[in-house]
Amino acid sequence: MKLKWFPWRFIIRYLARSHGFIDPVALLARVRRFAKPSEVAEPMELLRAGMVFHARGLINSRVIQHNLDWVWPYWIERQFDPYDPAFIPRAFSLTHINLTHRNWTALGWPDLGEYPLVDPRGLLTPFYDGWSLDAWIVSETDRLLPSQSLTSEQRLELEPVPQIVTTTQNAGFALSTSARVTLEDGRPLLRLALTARADRPAWAVLALRPYNPEGISFVHSVELAADRRRWRVEETAVIEFDTPVERHAVSDYHRGDVALNLLQREEQSRGQCELGMVTAAALFRLKAGQSRRIEAKLELPRPSRLSLQPDAWERERRQACRIEVPDPRLQFLYEAALATLILHAPEDVYPGPYTYRRFWFRDAAFILHALLCAGLIDRAERALDRFPDRQTLGGYFHSQEGEWDANGEALWIFARFCELSGRPPKRRWLEAIARGGRWILAKRLPEDGSEHAGLLPAGFSAEHLGPNDYYYWDDFWSIAGLEAAAGLLASFAPDAAQAFFTGAKDLRRAVEASLARAASRLGRPAMPAAPTRRLDAGAIGSLAAGYPLQLYPPRDPRLLDTAEFLLERCLVKGGFFQDMVHSGINPYLSLHLAQVLLRAGDGRYLELVEAVAALASPTGQWPEAIHPHTLGGCMGDGQHVWAAAEWLLMMRNCFLREEGESLILAGGIPKTWLLPGRRLSLGPAPTRFGTVWLTLEAAEGRVSLRWHGQWRQRPAMFIHLSGHPPLPVAPDQNEAMVCAS
Repeated sequence: MKLKWFPWRFIIRYLARSHGFIDPVALLARVRRFAKPSEVAEPMELLRAGMVFHARGLINSRVIQHNLDWVWPYWIERQFDPYDPAFIPRAFSLTHINLTHRNWTALGWPDLGEYPLVDPRGLLTPFYDGWSLDAWIVSETDRLLPSQSLTSEQRLELEPVPQIVTTTQNAGFALSTSARVTLEDGRPLLRLALTARADRPAWAVLALRPYNPEGISFVHSVELAADRRRWRVEETAVIEFDTPVERHAVSDYHRGDVALNLLQREEQSRGQCELGMVTAAALFRLKAGQSRRIEAKLELPRPSRLSLQPDAWERERRQACRIEVPDPRLQFLYEAALATLILHAPEDVYPGPYTYRRFWFRDAAFILHALLCAGLIDRAERALDRFPDRQTLGGYFHSQEGEWDANGEALWIFARFCELSGRPPKRRWLEAIARGGRWILAKRLPEDGSEHAGLLPAGFSAEHLGPNDYYYWDDFWSIAGLEAAAGLLASFAPDAAQAFFTGAKDLRRAVEASLARAASRLGRPAMPAAPTRRLDAGAIGSLAAGYPLQLYPPRDPRLLDTAEFLLERCLVKGGFFQDMVHSGINPYLSLHLAQVLLRAGDGRYLELVEAVAALASPTGQWPEAIHPHTLGGCMGDGQHVWAAAEWLLMMRNCFLREEGESLILAGGIPKTWLLPGRRLSLGPAPTRFGTVWLTLEAAEGRVSLRWHGQWRQRPAMFIHLSGHPPLPVAPDQNEAMVCAS
């Protein structure tokens, strides 16, 4: 008997009704009616991830609210405090999830693929989804617990290797922690140093915590070695101290947090908890008025395929495109974004170090584009080499089932690699490209006169646009993908190239007809997210036709009216607020809107750029979406790599931007950057025309521009400073003077 004929629905319905539950089959059917019919209702990959996410939230709900006398991570301390703006009532919440302070910063080493996390108060999580280490100061009468402090300072130091420093002070206590990853004899080591000072006798504490920035993460056992210099956690991880532990305490769930009455607890070298809630504290004596430094280290897993290089950070920075701007905050955000991109591209590229530590073609297209524009060509090529392995026999580039934008994104980024590197496509790529293009042609709906005739099917698409629908986002990416495939195959498979070129024209025609019907229905040219949608925040996806795909000219009325709607209706604290799913201010989508305005010569792009810069964390990171009141992360990963990619691309396009067969210089350089005696620079910057270096200097009411290009082809070139008409220049002219007024 085949399993698909087994009467699962009847059995599920019978069991539910016999126990007094609602019929889950009928409920699911009703839920799906709110989306367009689709062959894939929800990607199984996301359902699995969601189940894991809420399973932890269910454990959180069983543990946290009944033990609020414990020391919890910063997000819990805030979210469970009824006097805090982050407070969330719990009455009907089955799961307790971090929805207000999803902020963390990853540490690591190029090509390592392991990402220790540091939260806003210095809580260090060494291993993926694991337990954490915290630092405190305690005395007989007072405690300094960073997670309970409303004020703390944190910074990211990028050189010589990334290091996160967190400093907290209170009532005569001062505590600073620094965390970094180093390489010693080929071994990646995570180092945590704490420097403590107290104005009276006290103890510095390194505490083992059974949680991380998402919630509970079980610890069943811990043991202090006989020489008192090592902790063994869960029989696997070994934490080494640079000095012997002077006092040690352990507790389990039933006896409560080790922090409770810590200095009254008996000495205990080993602890176990069958519930997985072991807490432990290693104490080091502090003399009044004297600072003391203690360091702990542990080894991280080594990558199986790649070797780690001792000069990796220096080498990556040396070959990358760098910028020089007068605003130190913007300069730092660029450098931090560059480090984020390097860190999260070991082979595949990841949109985040924790929640999103998996692969999407959508995020990969933007992240790889930023890597290419940053000059990290080989790193991007290594990731592209893995694309064919993710393609089905039918040609679908599969990362999440039911997302029909993936093929267009894969084909487009293959083409951008070839344009920006000047290298031809590899033969293995060509086979995947041809299959990918044929998949798009076969996937299109028939030209049957319906409202979605000739478009891509309804799908989950970019999940932040809403329920399954016939998203223009998918169509725009498919047009760009077919055009990219046609260009890549022109010299290798001219018949296939012609078929893809014709297919792109046909799809364009279907989209144009659909947009015309939508404009007639809406009474304005703005592009909704899908053919029958009203204008809402999901329209942000339709801006893909302008950025990054440039399918429409910069001042196309549909692009401009869509942007105008979003500016009027969807800004919160100066950034784009995505109502659907994200329910927060979205940094990378704010920058998509800014890029469309920049192309159109609309100076409001700078307001969006400045708003996004203001929303960055002290360590120069953005979560996927930002809570409008706490300004902490409320959706997705706490360090969103796509957001970092968009910041790098935004800064690059301010200096130079490819526009068709033209190269626009200084089109996004604001007057506020043009300070007398201050030099602005970008380079080496790959473009489709070759690699470019650009500098600007202002003096005596004029701006001097100098450029140098290693040209593969000569572009039409224009200087387009703010407030000035485009000034044609020759690629070999190398310099020009423009009036700054």
